[in-house]
Amino acid sequence: MSRSRENLCLVALPGTEEFSASVDFYLKKWHDTDHTFIMDTACPRFLTGDSKAIMLESVRAKDVYIISDPYNYSVSYKMRGHVNHMSPDDHFQNIKRVISAINGKARRISVMMNMLYGSRQHGRSMRESLDCAMSLRELEYAGVKNVITFDAHDPEVQNSVPLMSFDNLYPSYQMLKALLRNERGIDLHREATVIVSPDDGGVQRCIQFAKSLNLEIGMFYKQRNTNVVQDGNVPIERHEYIGNDIAGRDVIIVDDILATGDSLIDSFRKLKQFGARKLYAFITFGMFTRGSEAFDRAYEEGVFDRIFVTNLTYHQVDGAEKPYLCIVDLSKYAAYVINCIFQEISISEVLDPETKISQLMKLTGGKS
Repeated sequence: MSRSRENLCLVALPGTEEFSASVDFYLKKWHDTDHTFIMDTACPRFLTGDSKAIMLESVRAKDVYIISDPYNYSVSYKMRGHVNHMSPDDHFQNIKRVISAINGKARRISVMMNMLYGSRQHGRSMRESLDCAMSLRELEYAGVKNVITFDAHDPEVQNSVPLMSFDNLYPSYQMLKALLRNERGIDLHREATVIVSPDDGGVQRCIQFAKSLNLEIGMFYKQRNTNVVQDGNVPIERHEYIGNDIAGRDVIIVDDILATGDSLIDSFRKLKQFGARKLYAFITFGMFTRGSEAFDRAYEEGVFDRIFVTNLTYHQVDGAEKPYLCIVDLSKYAAYVINCIFQEISISEVLDPETKISQLMKLTGGKS
């Protein structure tokens, strides 16, 4: 069913301006129009720190897609004369404010959280909060019909909202395409390349690549001391590689989040000791919470070759200044998903990129 393009609108929340503009570019191209789909919206702050959302255009009977980057800490505001950087909690509040400002007038509201809010607090190991599930329930109660996110830390959190559409997308195809475009001498065949998970929790993520490319999987075993928390991190006491021989083979580590990067660099070093030829990492969300200095040093030492991160969330590390960093653009993928939902088209093939990966392998022969 084809729907009038005038009924589609985007709400670009603070911190998503560049990403949303790129999504808008593709939507304008596909709908053959020069008119922007981005709704004129504001989220001003009072000096006390309180905020509100204002819809400056009509959204009556429209399909509204709210785009949010909950982990963009570069967005700031003033409170009592002090500059504060927006936290994930602040960004999530903005989502709810916009929903409130729409006031039930839209035909349908969808929320695209590039990185799912609260996704690292998805389960209990003691008496603690379930932030991710609670936030999804809030959105469901507020009338949101679709939640769209990328590489959720634990996709099973969608079980908290079984009656609300929850689409979890993986950048597998885009990562592989970026690797083949930017690296010479790549051979994605079983005898030449191995996929490695940084821990047991990430094995399912690696299976996508291994299944599509017929590659072997290895993994690292991490034993953490959960009774100790240092600077928000639980220290790793044992870090061991489990898998077949990797000597002379390329290795791709696949993970959702790069925070401090300490364990990733340690993994690179261990794999190098085992004789790995070239070392790469596919990281959906490159946070670099302690900056890039440790990676700069490791790269200069020849510890790894390249890290691929998406533009789904903000990171202060500039890929143009780092020879080892490749930024993978996901805006076209996001626009395609939004357009499919708007046109009431199935996105089953989008959720499973295996077909596109197979086509890419046939086109390139699995080599760059």
